[in-house]
Amino acid sequence: MSNDTTLEDAIRENAAGPKRVQGDSGSLEQHSLQDQIAADKHLASKEALRHGIGIKTVKISPDGTT
Repeated sequence: MSNDTTLEDAIRENAAGPKRVQGDSGSLEQHSLQDQIAADKHLASKEALRHGIGIKTVKISPDGTT
């Protein structure tokens, strides 16, 4: 995958192609589509947290109580 190709473009390209290719010089098998989608979601969530788009939960208690 080159620098100007996004992960989304790579997933689209891989989904359109075969999962496994075998020839005289060897064989090639791509990661499953589910794995690629999971990787995309993971990277998107990390990027969102970097930009402060995530949700934070905070426990608030009044003074003097636990």
